[in-house]
Amino acid sequence: MTRLPAKHRTAYINARLLDPASGLDAPGALLAEDGRISDIGPQLFADGVPEGIQTVDCAKACLAPGLVDMRVHIREPGEEQKETMGSAGRAAAAGGVTSVVALPNTDPVIDDVAGVEYIARRAREEKRVKVYTYAAVTKGTEGRELTELGMLGEYGAVAFTDGTKAVASAQVMRRALSYAKTFGHLIVQHPEEPSLAGGAMNGGEMATRLGLPGIPSVAEVMMVERDLRLVELTGGRYHVAHVSTAATVDVIRRAKARGLNVTCDTAPHYLTLNEIAVGDYRTFAKVSPPLRGEDDRRAVMEGLIDGTIDAIASDHAPHDQESKRLPFAIAEPGIVGLETLLPLSLQLFHSEKIDLLDLLGRITAKPADILGLKAGHLTKGSPADLLIFDLNKAGKIDPDLFESKSKNTPFEGLPVQGRVRRTVVDGRSLFEAA
Repeated sequence: MTRLPAKHRTAYINARLLDPASGLDAPGALLAEDGRISDIGPQLFADGVPEGIQTVDCAKACLAPGLVDMRVHIREPGEEQKETMGSAGRAAAAGGVTSVVALPNTDPVIDDVAGVEYIARRAREEKRVKVYTYAAVTKGTEGRELTELGMLGEYGAVAFTDGTKAVASAQVMRRALSYAKTFGHLIVQHPEEPSLAGGAMNGGEMATRLGLPGIPSVAEVMMVERDLRLVELTGGRYHVAHVSTAATVDVIRRAKARGLNVTCDTAPHYLTLNEIAVGDYRTFAKVSPPLRGEDDRRAVMEGLIDGTIDAIASDHAPHDQESKRLPFAIAEPGIVGLETLLPLSLQLFHSEKIDLLDLLGRITAKPADILGLKAGHLTKGSPADLLIFDLNKAGKIDPDLFESKSKNTPFEGLPVQGRVRRTVVDGRSLFEAA
C-alpha cells in the first residue's frame, strides 16, 4: 500500500487578519497547507492548534496578502552589477513583496519567447519570490515593429510595455491596442511625449534656477490624452504607469467616468516628494517621470484617495554609484523601492489620508487583478503568499541594510512606521526580521 506524503501545515495564530479584497479586518488565524491557504477566520483554532501543525504566533501583528509590485527593474540580463534575480528576490522578500513583475528593458530586451522563458527559468532557479515579466510592445523597444503579442502572452508575458520608453507613434500604439485586444492583453504606457522629455527635471522655476533643462508636465498628459483617444477607437485595455501630474489624474478620472478600459498606478515618491527634493543637484532624487511641483503631488494623492489611481508600484530602479554620482543632467534616473514600498505607503495611513484596507488593496489585490495574477488575496485555495508586519513599529530608512545591490534612495534617514516581520511565499518563509 502506497503511503501518501505527510502534508506540511503551518498555523498563523493571534494575528490581525487583513484582506482588502474581501474587506476582512479582524483578529484570527490562518492555516497554510502545502503552499496554499486551507482555512482562515476569526474563530479558527479558538480551541487551540492540533498537534502536528507548525505554529507561528503573530503576536497581534498584521497578517495580509504578500505585496504585489507591478513595476520592477531587475536588471538581469545585462546589468547584473546593479541588480540580479537573486538580489532582487532578497530585497523583495525583505520588503514584504511576494510577487514582482519585471520590466522588459534589459539587455537584450525581453521581446521574444526566449527572453520570457529566461526570466521564468531564472526565477525557478532562485526559488525566492514569484517573478512575472512584461514583454516589450515593440521589438527592441524601438517603437516601430510590434512584437508577437499573442505568442508572448501564451508563453507567460503578463502584459506589454516598452518600459522606460513611450510608444511614441500613434499608429503603432493603435495597432498594439487592437492586436492586444484580440487576446485580452494589457498595454502599459510610459507617459511622456518624447520630443518634450529630453530634460533632466520638472520644467519650471526651480529648473531655471538650477540651470537644468526641464521636462514640462504637459509632456505626460499629452501622451495620455492621445492614447485615450486610441483606446476609444480600438476598445483596447490600457494602463498608465507612474502617474505624476494633476492634469493626468484629471483626464484619467474623466476617462473612467466615460467607461473607458483604463487603469493606472503611481509610485511612492510621487506621493511623498516634490521637485524640492532635487535640492542641490541630488541625483538620488532624479526619476523618470521627474518629481513634480507640490500641486501635482497633492493631486496625485487625491487621485489615489478617490480611486482614480488604482495601484501603487515601487518603480524599483537600481543603479550603481557610477550611474548616479555624475552631473545631474547625465545621471541615470531611478531609485530603489522594493524595501521601502510598504513603509512609504503606510505613511498615507498614518497621516490619516486613506483607510488601511484601501491602502493595502493598492499594493496587493488591485495590481494582481489588473495583471490577472493569482496573488493579493487571503482566501481559501489561494497561494500562501503572506506578509506579517508591525503596523506601528517606528524606524528610519537605512540603505546600508538593503538587500538590493544598489542603494540609490532619496529617503535615507526618513522616519517611518511599519516593519516587515515575516514574508512567506507558497508557504515557505523567505524572510524573518532579526
